Amino acid sequence: VIPGKVWSFETSGILFYKQCALCSLVFFVGVCSFSTMFLPRKNSPILLNISFLLTDIISGLQLQLHSDVDKGDGKVKYVLSGEGSTSIFTIDENTGDIHATKRLDREEQAYYTLQAQAVDRLTNIPVEPRSEFVVKVQDINDNEPKFLDGPYMAGVPEMSALGTTVVQVAATDADDPTYGNSARVVYSIISGQPYFSVDPKTGVVRTALPNMDREVKDQYILVIQAKDMVGQMGGLSGTTSVTVTLTDVNDNPPRFSRKNYQYMVLESLPVASVVARVKALDNDIGPNAEMEYRIMEDGPGVFNITTDEDTQEGVIILQKPLDFETKNSFNLRIEATNRNIDPAFVHLGSFSDTTTVKVTVEDVNEPPVFFTQLSKMVVSEDARVGISIGRVSAHDPESSNSAIRYSIDRNTDLERFFNVDALSGVISTAKPLDREVNSVHNLTILAMESHDPTQVGKGFAVITVLDINDNPPVFAIEYETLLCENAAPGQVIQTISAVDKDEPPSGHRFYFALPPSVAGNSNFTLRDNKDNTASIVTKRGGFRRREQVLYRLPVLIVDSGSPALSSTNTLSVSVCDCDSDGVAQSCGAVAYTLPAGLSTGALVAILGCIITLLVMVLLIVSMRRRKKEPLILEEERDVRENIVRYDDEGGGEEDTEAFDMVALRNLNVIRDPKVRRDVTPDTPTFFPYPRSSSSLPVYKTLPDNVVFREFIWDRLKDADVDPSAPPYDSLQTYAFEGNGSVAESLSSLESLSTDSEQNYDYLSNWGPRFKKLADLYGDGKSVFS
Repeated sequence: VIPGKVWSFETSGILFYKQCALCSLVFFVGVCSFSTMFLPRKNSPILLNISFLLTDIISGLQLQLHSDVDKGDGKVKYVLSGEGSTSIFTIDENTGDIHATKRLDREEQAYYTLQAQAVDRLTNIPVEPRSEFVVKVQDINDNEPKFLDGPYMAGVPEMSALGTTVVQVAATDADDPTYGNSARVVYSIISGQPYFSVDPKTGVVRTALPNMDREVKDQYILVIQAKDMVGQMGGLSGTTSVTVTLTDVNDNPPRFSRKNYQYMVLESLPVASVVARVKALDNDIGPNAEMEYRIMEDGPGVFNITTDEDTQEGVIILQKPLDFETKNSFNLRIEATNRNIDPAFVHLGSFSDTTTVKVTVEDVNEPPVFFTQLSKMVVSEDARVGISIGRVSAHDPESSNSAIRYSIDRNTDLERFFNVDALSGVISTAKPLDREVNSVHNLTILAMESHDPTQVGKGFAVITVLDINDNPPVFAIEYETLLCENAAPGQVIQTISAVDKDEPPSGHRFYFALPPSVAGNSNFTLRDNKDNTASIVTKRGGFRRREQVLYRLPVLIVDSGSPALSSTNTLSVSVCDCDSDGVAQSCGAVAYTLPAGLSTGALVAILGCIITLLVMVLLIVSMRRRKKEPLILEEERDVRENIVRYDDEGGGEEDTEAFDMVALRNLNVIRDPKVRRDVTPDTPTFFPYPRSSSSLPVYKTLPDNVVFREFIWDRLKDADVDPSAPPYDSLQTYAFEGNGSVAESLSSLESLSTDSEQNYDYLSNWGPRFKKLADLYGDGKSVFS
């Protein structure tokens, strides 16, 4: 800043002067004025603090920049640069007037830094040093408070005390909080009184009434207002809604709607069936309405009660069978209690209630009842047929006491081993029993009333068959005993054991021995090990496969039953060639070598026989491969009589590869009788017809009833003289349509051998679908000409 130079800024009643080192700011805005004194350093920027009562400056607002160097002769030009120097602020280079071209908003930008300079108009040489000044946009109250997190949802327990905090709301004001009261917000409640209140400064919403009851009203919608300018007149405001829900507490006890309930049930009601449902009402919800039920009197043991978790009903369930003749009514005292009791509300009274449920049992005609539901009996497996095993007994529970008849459910005794006496209930054997086949029989005994056979009771009898010693012991497994040729005398070659289907009470005890007929053999002996096993021991060594390959040793086994039973089992011993460790290498017979070699003549004879056999086999195979052409035509060759696919459009007359076109020609055209109509011939006929045209019938000249007969005979004649035809008469070509049609033949295939000049121009009048045919035939010439 050059001392002695004067800059001035003017704007609608505002004049600024700077001179030397002492600066004075003087503002005149309306009726308000104030001055600011400051002492800047040399060449320091000058801070221009322009205050407006309106944040949005109207475009066209003017400030004037003037230098004392400017004599008004136009030699000085004023230049403005910096933030917004071209977009927001402009300067008149002649007069130094500065204009604002846009509205200013402090919330968008609060400061603008500008540089001003006076330069020579011709040379652009500065005549004054560049000076910088800052334009500060002063805030006004043009933004209302806003609740950024609204609307609010909150909950508070019912019956809460006065002043219980519900939620805190907060509003923000975009105005400058450091200037004035534009951003100072106070809160108030517009809707929701007298139930709730809000703190004016903090925005905390609290209950304004104690003991609000959810069962009366469970939701409140509050309207909270936030107003700036500390709530004074002229301030801006914003609102939000707060939805307050009263959450449930357990402050209501359960209550039965009735003090007495009556239900009737049949005495035949199955156990575990539902007898009745009762419910105590609770105005609370959720866990606070959950119930526990219990039977206090006359019901425990016969009935039980549980809680249905979905409906909170008490479900009374039958635990024992009912009997009208024993007891025909029950008076149940039921208590319902809240499962979750809040100690804070115990002072309100008892959280339980009771009611009486009377259950009346109705009499029904019941089936007979067995005195013993399950009867256990035993019988020996050698019991004779018809012997009594035991007795079952049933009675009619009704007062009529009808006579009972018994029978066996044959689904439980399919082979009819037992009978029951219909009147006495005595069970006896009907067939011989075998414990080893079935040791336990489970029978279902039916008891029915004589006067009402529909009433059937069921009892059960378990019959156990006692064992007797009726099965001899046998080998436990099929033994494969191997004996090495180098076995030494006294060597154990096999250990055997036995099994017995019987089951003696004291367990099995088996005795092993060799029968007297083989006891003195020189090869093997048997040693009883006294533990239900026995060992087979060699008596000698030097066993040779060449001498004997297999030895059969009978073994006598005796059990300890009464009477004792025995059986003779044969043990097979195979002689084997073994290695040094006694592991068998090969068993069975040894091939013997001839004492002398075959002569050369014998070998030649054998070789000749083999060659002859080979030649004969080859001839047979070659003859089998020579097959005559099959009489039944192959599918791929008979392309005109085998429909392979539907909805497959052919290529029309232009397609001559799909089938033999000649075979479909008109029957009145000269045909070659040698050619079959069902296949493409590859073998010429050996008996050709004479080619004179007089021998060929002209079908159109024959009567209608003769046409087809002649046609069929012609085909049969072709088949008879054709060696490749099947050995049976068969009409295999279906290209003849007869001569009864007024339009005669509609096929254009006659063009192969005729000079038809029929006019097909009418096809062009049949529409686009016949365009292709019209193009082919429209000129009146044959498509094949």
